[in-house]
Amino acid sequence: MSLSSPPTDPQLAPQRKTLLPRVFFRYSAIELLVVLLLLIITAPLVQDLPAGDLMEVALLTLVMVSAVLAIGGRRRTFIVALLLVIPAIVGKWANHLSPSLVSPFVYLVPATLFFLFVVGQLINFILRSPRVEANVLCAGLSGYLLLGILWTPLYLAAWRWNSAAFNMPAGATMDGFSAFYFSFITLATVGYGDIAPVSKAARMLAVTEAVAGLFYVAVLISRLVAIYSSPPPTQTPPSEVR
Repeated sequence: MSLSSPPTDPQLAPQRKTLLPRVFFRYSAIELLVVLLLLIITAPLVQDLPAGDLMEVALLTLVMVSAVLAIGGRRRTFIVALLLVIPAIVGKWANHLSPSLVSPFVYLVPATLFFLFVVGQLINFILRSPRVEANVLCAGLSGYLLLGILWTPLYLAAWRWNSAAFNMPAGATMDGFSAFYFSFITLATVGYGDIAPVSKAARMLAVTEAVAGLFYVAVLISRLVAIYSSPPPTQTPPSEVR
């Protein structure tokens, strides 16, 4: 079932037109969650490999493609997602292949817009779902993990704009994994203190991410509880169907 399905029984809902066969969207939320977990688990491991940067870019590309499939059950949403993800993927690969010629901001800006759009679509799906099922749970978890990925390019942009935006350990710099790590410990409100925001922009980003994570969890839990505890809709007996 696509994340864009209307809030009715998926067995009775009319099939909407899509640009791809519906088989691509059947388990999209589950696939997105699996790919996100794969990225989070392998991100620190591939850093020290000879082709670590290439593997990281490939995994991030896979996350973006999975996110498009997760939210692209409707034609309009699919087209908007493509318009946002194509510049992000092209910019990421161009910066990886020619870092001296292509600025990282070519990727950071469209990637931020794309992940923001995906999180918004996931939240909309959860709020419109009539019951708790595997796709809803996976969409909720994926949305939370995507918040951490959403803020990662923002921290990188803040550091590239001002190299003194973060207080880093001696000899360390704000690379892709450091921004990824700081984003998730901020989202989880852990705050180890090894990396600390110093500039006003960096502090503002950290505050907004922590608040967004708290609000997301509160809204997600309250919505899932409301769906689970609400009585099932009454159905018309078969003898009365006209």
